[in-house]
Amino acid sequence: MGLAVIFLYQSRAFSGSWWLWLLLTGVNLAGALGVKFVGLFVILLVGMNTVRDLWSLLGDINLSLVLFGKHLLARVFCLILLPASLYISFFAIHFLVLNKSGPGDGFFSSAFQSRLIGNNLHNASMPEYLAYGSTITMKNVRIAGGYLHSHWHLYPEGVGARQQQITAYSHKDFNNLWFVRNQDFKTENPTDPVEFVKHGDIIRLEHKETSRNLHSHLHEAPLTKKHFQVTGYGINGTGDPNDFWQIEVCGGKPGDLVKVLRSKVRLIHLSTGCVLYSSGKTLPKWGWEQVEVSCSPYLKDTPNSQWNFEDHVNAKLPNISLEVLKPSFPEILLESHIVMIRGNSGLKPKDNEVSSKPWHWPINYQGLRFSGVNETEYRIYLLGNPVIWWLNLFSIALYVVMVTIAATSIQRGIQLSQKARERCRVLMEGGREMMLGWLLHYLPFFTMGRILYYHHYFPALLFSSMLTGITWDTMLQSWDLFVSPPVTQRIYSGGVAVLIILFLYSFYLFHPLSYGMVGPPAHDPSSPMAGLKWMESWEF
Repeated sequence: MGLAVIFLYQSRAFSGSWWLWLLLTGVNLAGALGVKFVGLFVILLVGMNTVRDLWSLLGDINLSLVLFGKHLLARVFCLILLPASLYISFFAIHFLVLNKSGPGDGFFSSAFQSRLIGNNLHNASMPEYLAYGSTITMKNVRIAGGYLHSHWHLYPEGVGARQQQITAYSHKDFNNLWFVRNQDFKTENPTDPVEFVKHGDIIRLEHKETSRNLHSHLHEAPLTKKHFQVTGYGINGTGDPNDFWQIEVCGGKPGDLVKVLRSKVRLIHLSTGCVLYSSGKTLPKWGWEQVEVSCSPYLKDTPNSQWNFEDHVNAKLPNISLEVLKPSFPEILLESHIVMIRGNSGLKPKDNEVSSKPWHWPINYQGLRFSGVNETEYRIYLLGNPVIWWLNLFSIALYVVMVTIAATSIQRGIQLSQKARERCRVLMEGGREMMLGWLLHYLPFFTMGRILYYHHYFPALLFSSMLTGITWDTMLQSWDLFVSPPVTQRIYSGGVAVLIILFLYSFYLFHPLSYGMVGPPAHDPSSPMAGLKWMESWEF
């Protein structure tokens, strides 16, 4: 709406009303993106229109470059700087209010967690340098990387060696705890002096709960087939040479100590030369939908192969405060967005979960059951009003035909009345914006690999509904090309009345879907919804 009003005020640029609507457009851009990431499509729509508008102004030889510069700066301030500032402000408030620990802490880095009240890293203290005999957790430094994790479950038959599973898990859990051991298989004596772990040392990691060692061999990984499998192996810490790993401090040199939380380390498998790696791929049900951990023969230094030691307990060592680890606002803003984007793109359908495909949406192919499964319960079923949905779809095709005729008529120089030319302009400019908005909010979903739902079409539906209004308004007015104005007015009023009656009656027919249905399902002749199941794919 802001764009449309700004266009109306283009002859009164820099007036109070022009500034007001330009500012409101910027405020609404921040709101659109602040609600959901699909707001990016609105920003893209406004951006494309702004670029086209500025390009048109640049071509106006009656407009000085100084005045053009003012137009450019006004749009930069109102449509870029203002919405960006508001959007960042939303998150500043968000971080101030939501400052406590929760079940999703593990999706964030150790530094991010240190600012959350109630998290074990908040105002915490622990030994600064890693030592043998310590109890630790290891976290992959990739944003939203999980903790090195194991449990009693084995890899299934046919997936590498049938040994204990090793995964990356995004939540705090006692199965994330490991002992740091020497390469010999002797348990440290409590009276032995402290020995620190250094860059280049050969270590073992023994899982605290199961007493299995972190282990790798030449079997292929479950998902990343060019990598090697990582397992838990051994009994009570006793295993074989495939349990040995060389620890490397990224950017370090031989003899450097390993700093808890601050040192990024890599674990190089001594026997195969591969590096411990978190692929980010989600394991199937047998892996509890946790993240695959493998051993990569490709030794390129990436966040997937880097880890840091987060929890660290060693009674022999003094503790230091972790207050210095708290990140700055720009750092937590960036990290939170990366976690959101990765979490969103990683959403996959669960077993028996109803999802939909983009081609389902415009034809209203399938709804979504919200509640109720039997005749005695209120059943809620999300389904679009079929009259509106299918009219929108038909109107898109009708618009393409009409705008083609209008553009061809103008291009061929056909003599048209002033009213006809104005209607052609509305079709070609107003209709174009609605069509572009529909395409921008619909087509990108065909490229997405995440699970999709029926409601993802709703923003696109708004644009297609507005396009329907423009198309039918123009078509009904265009009867004046064939009949007298009084007859045209009657046709226009009658057409609008018929559309309104259709919308209201279809709402009356299908309103139980939203307000609650009782009784038998629609396929039963005694059902109050009998006869309304117009498509077999509808499940109410």
